Amino acid sequence: MNHDAYPDNYIRSILNSVKSIAMVGASPVNVRPSYFAFKYLAQRGYDMIPVNPGHVGKELLGKPFVASLSDIGRPIDMIDIFRNSSHIMPVVEEALTLDPLPKVIWMQLGARDEAAAAKAESVGIKVVMNRCPKIEYGRLSSEISWMGVNSRTLSSKRAPAPTQGMRLSLNRMSVGGGDTAASDRAAKNKNEQS
Repeated sequence: MNHDAYPDNYIRSILNSVKSIAMVGASPVNVRPSYFAFKYLAQRGYDMIPVNPGHVGKELLGKPFVASLSDIGRPIDMIDIFRNSSHIMPVVEEALTLDPLPKVIWMQLGARDEAAAAKAESVGIKVVMNRCPKIEYGRLSSEISWMGVNSRTLSSKRAPAPTQGMRLSLNRMSVGGGDTAASDRAAKNKNEQS
């Protein structure tokens, strides 16, 4: 898999097929990006599980925090890693101990680990790096256009305003595909500065 440019159908198939998402690094602080992504995905009908050992005993939107992936105790379709690149390999290694294995490992914007991706892919797990499922969902459903953002999708119909738990169609045609060169350049520049 070329992790520099994902075909829309690859992202679309993931977002259409997963039901449960464990978000590693989720935060209950309502100004954190992980909070926004968690809330958005939960409102779109995904079964969200917050994973953060620093917040065990608390809840995020009614969902209790767990300390680790192994504490979830049920199958997970996707693991969304909201940690920086240096923390990805331990999360992937823990994910590989789960039974059954997750279908997808998703690394948030700015997060990449080629070795961790190769390790997950070697056992059949799909991997996405340096992308946000919230942004990709909004782009593929054209919902993001409600906020004035060019979703690069072609349709004479505006996406419906979603209601609680409503899943939108992700089958709108994109003009330029899933390539987001600006985010790739930003991540590369960030890594070069480190």
